[in-house]
Amino acid sequence: MSSVFLLLGALSALTGVGIGAFGAHGLKSVISPEMLTVYQTGVTYQMWHALGLIGVALIRLQAPDSKLLHWSGWLMFAGIVLFSGSLYALALLNHHWLGMITPFGGVCFIASWLLIALFANQNIRSSDHNSRYK
Repeated sequence: MSSVFLLLGALSALTGVGIGAFGAHGLKSVISPEMLTVYQTGVTYQMWHALGLIGVALIRLQAPDSKLLHWSGWLMFAGIVLFSGSLYALALLNHHWLGMITPFGGVCFIASWLLIALFANQNIRSSDHNSRYK
C-alpha cells in the first residue's frame, strides 16, 4: 500500500506544480488579487501535503501494517482534495459557499499529522521498552 501513497504524492506534486504555474501565469489578469491569494494558498497546501504523502509512503516501508500510517495517508489525500480543491474552485468560480468545504480538508490534514505523531510516539515507546530489556 505504500506505493499507492507514493503515487498519490507524486501525482499531487505534479498537478500542484501545473496548477501553480497556471495560477501564476494564466490567472493574474483573470481573477482578483484576493482570489489569486486564495488559489495560491491551495497550491501551497497541496505541495506540502504531496511531500507529506511521499513521507508516509517512505515511513510505511518500515511499518507496512501500520493502521495509523494507512489512515494518515488517506486523510492527507482527502485533505488535498477537500482543502486545496475547494480553494481552487472558490477562486475560479467565485462561489463563496465553496469555502464551507475547506475546513473539512483542514481537519483531514490535522488528523493525518496527528496519526503520524501517534505512530512516532508508539515507536518511541516501543524502542524505549525494548532497550530497557536488552
